[in-house]
Amino acid sequence: MQFNKKDLDFINQKGLTQKKVEQQLNLLKAGLPFINLERAATIDDGILQFSYDKASQLISHYDSRKDDLKVVKFVPASGAATRMFKFLFEFLKDYKPKKQSINAYINKNKASELSLFFIGLEKLPFYKLVIQYLEDNNKIDKKSSNDQKLYAFIKAVMEADQLYFSDFPKGLLPFHNYKKHLASAFEEHLFEAALYASVKGKAALHFTISEKHKDKFHEEFERIQEIVEEKTKTKFDVSFSYQKESTDTIAVTLKNEIVREENDELYFRPSGHGALLENLNEFDADIIFVKNIDNVVVHEYELEVAKSKKMLAGLLIEVREQAFKYAKALDEKELSDNDIVEIAEFLISKMNVVISSEFEKYSKQYQIEYLKSKLDRPIRICGMVQNEGEPGGGPFWVKDEGANLSLQIVESAQINKKEKSQKSILKKATHFNPVDLVCSIKNYKGEVYDLQKFVDQQTAFITMKTKVGKDIKALELPGLWNGSMSNWNTIFVEVPLVTFNPVKTVNDLLKPTHQVT
Repeated sequence: MQFNKKDLDFINQKGLTQKKVEQQLNLLKAGLPFINLERAATIDDGILQFSYDKASQLISHYDSRKDDLKVVKFVPASGAATRMFKFLFEFLKDYKPKKQSINAYINKNKASELSLFFIGLEKLPFYKLVIQYLEDNNKIDKKSSNDQKLYAFIKAVMEADQLYFSDFPKGLLPFHNYKKHLASAFEEHLFEAALYASVKGKAALHFTISEKHKDKFHEEFERIQEIVEEKTKTKFDVSFSYQKESTDTIAVTLKNEIVREENDELYFRPSGHGALLENLNEFDADIIFVKNIDNVVVHEYELEVAKSKKMLAGLLIEVREQAFKYAKALDEKELSDNDIVEIAEFLISKMNVVISSEFEKYSKQYQIEYLKSKLDRPIRICGMVQNEGEPGGGPFWVKDEGANLSLQIVESAQINKKEKSQKSILKKATHFNPVDLVCSIKNYKGEVYDLQKFVDQQTAFITMKTKVGKDIKALELPGLWNGSMSNWNTIFVEVPLVTFNPVKTVNDLLKPTHQVT
């Protein structure tokens, strides 16, 4: 594909290169391979399950060591609330208030989500706020029928000239209704971080946000900082970054023709959460907690969530200490055959590394190089919750093109469900990934890894999107906790279901972990 000078200038302005864009086009044209599942990861076969005593010991280990470490909580928070209100958009588009009742609309369209929304309306965190707005602006009064009130309520939430919650960043939407105030997900992350990510009375949090919302986030932090710091006795170091333009990807039509804007400029799209690896790659920290913006709970459940996080971090410290000891020995010591066997057994039993069946035939020097290559990697401890039908990636043993086995978090879109054996493995999955990670990104010398070196580029996604009503193919980079961490050393641990409380639709705010009792 030939680009003109204007195209090349535009590509360079975005921080991309012609070669990179051409690689994207080749991937869109050729397609990407499905992941080859070997089997589902289960308890005692890829997923650890800890007793109460072991979990307590790991929590104590973390608490005793964290003051000597640099700890950061990393929160992907660029998502808009728009998708939370999808069924309300459909309602406003299709409902004819003068021709039908709301109940008739629900029955005709089998609108179960809308029905649940109305049933739980008074339990929504922003219910009183919206009602107050409607009354203050004379949009409802005592003469208004129930249907008129419900219709006005939805319009207030959805429309640009009213409260317009549907355009909020998800992190700033009112999530929880306490006696004296409404709390956003952003605020809840501060309270939570104080419980497990604070070091010597200070907690560092980093939010990746959309640049257009930066002022709103700064204003929200200024508004709540003093209150939250007083309540938690914790000082907060909050920083923000944006998804880099250089991670955007080009789009094509279904016939693989380049999509352009009306002014003939190349059309690029944000490339999914995998783009945030660039942001993560700029950290210098010993422990990084990763958790999505919408996965929070009301205060009642925070201690249980914090215990789970500390347990994962305690395991990370325990495993990393041993890994660092072995990595140093591989670099500096004259190792015996027994030493080599001990390190290999550590990798197998503690790091889930599948050692080559040819390992014993290697020369001693090559065995050492081989073990170095397996050990000298970032480490991630991933919480896994029991599968209860929620959407999300799952833990699997995966076989790559070289027939090497490894533990991976796999999205259902990466699996060829038309192939019986793969579909069967998918059905046997017992757990799924709630995006609950604790990461180590340094080697034993304290040097930060270049995280781009551990990405499996073949695990990118091709997704179907629309632009001005036309179908297009878009490329998403390997997911942050999927292909972007494909070549990290990986440990999966079962965590309680209470640690997973995403808000994918507004109705999720009606669940117990989002309700103040």
